[in-house]
Amino acid sequence: MKKLTNTAFGGLLVAGMFALVAVFTPMAPVALAQCDPSQGVTGGVNCAQTDNTPESLFEADGVFTTIINVLLFIIGAISVIMLIIGGIRYTVSGGDSGAVTSAKNTILYAIIGLVVAFLAFAIVNFVLTSLAPTV
Repeated sequence: MKKLTNTAFGGLLVAGMFALVAVFTPMAPVALAQCDPSQGVTGGVNCAQTDNTPESLFEADGVFTTIINVLLFIIGAISVIMLIIGGIRYTVSGGDSGAVTSAKNTILYAIIGLVVAFLAFAIVNFVLTSLAPTV
């Protein structure tokens, strides 16, 4: 049963990672008129920049905000998956007190992980919106 649970968890983890890559992979940019890589660094930057490229690090659509939000989403998703696994382990424990205790600990730590992820999301977004320079 443990091997089946590990295999199922591994499959869910791999499928989740493929789904995240598919969702967050940008579409190929359309060639820009000013794109000329022979101009050196400036030409390369112009070729790499698209309409969706953020121009600052700490604004609402900045690079830092996007990275933090994606990482917190992943932490929340892992916590939900662990909560489900803990529930399954609790259900199939068969009355074994050691297995029940282990399943309860898994559920408890998954709930703590969800609370920490939500609080971290709220704190990071509050700090970024209140301390970010306004234009």
